[in-house]
Amino acid sequence: MKKILLTLAPLLFILTAKAQITDSARNSHDKLETKTITVNTDVAIFSKVDQMPEYPGGIDEFYKFLEKKLRYPATARENNTQGKIIVTMVVEKDGSLSQVTVAKGKGTGSGCDEEAVRLVKLSAPWKPGMLDGRAVRVMYSVPVSFALAN
Repeated sequence: MKKILLTLAPLLFILTAKAQITDSARNSHDKLETKTITVNTDVAIFSKVDQMPEYPGGIDEFYKFLEKKLRYPATARENNTQGKIIVTMVVEKDGSLSQVTVAKGKGTGSGCDEEAVRLVKLSAPWKPGMLDGRAVRVMYSVPVSFALAN
């Protein structure tokens, strides 16, 4: 009988301690859920919103615009520089573009990075991103491809 009690006592102690840890963890989790974070949507830049920004006529029209306005840099043509450049920008609440920069480029001094930024800055105002029915500032990235015809 003593052996059974000595065996069960530590087991009951472990189960009780585990339940206490779970209860305290649950209480601290409940406290975290009740905290509210307020964001000033006038200055905040979002990366995910209910409706992402859109070029007038859609992304296909944007790429037609890029193709029409692209001036392949002479240095890039001479050095056979080709590839994709990722341009990041902020689509403002009014659809204008700001903070247009190269996120991933050729970086070879070929002029492709600069041409990609120039093209994006030339584009018409975009339809702004929407969050909870309101226009907000959204960080957006687009790839700009440079390819030479044979």
